[in-house]
Amino acid sequence: MTRLVEVRMPKYPECWETCGNCASGEVVIQTLLVRPGDVIAADDTLFILETGKVALDIPSPRAGRVVEVFVAEGDAVAEGQIVLTIEPA
Repeated sequence: MTRLVEVRMPKYPECWETCGNCASGEVVIQTLLVRPGDVIAADDTLFILETGKVALDIPSPRAGRVVEVFVAEGDAVAEGQIVLTIEPA
């Protein structure tokens, strides 16, 4: 059986803690670009995060097939939270 890859909300950059300008308010899923069943390549953008001042593209760590998505557009996400799972190619 293939082991699923969990894609988690990345660690916030250290500068967010010291400056605070980018991290005003909640971090939310602005745009979700994949659905279960989608075949993706490594580094394809999976979703876009919105911090209130900055939008960040979050790339796929692996090529494969999206198995399950645990968030929706507009959802607030916490550091380390599981966002989706990928079955590696």
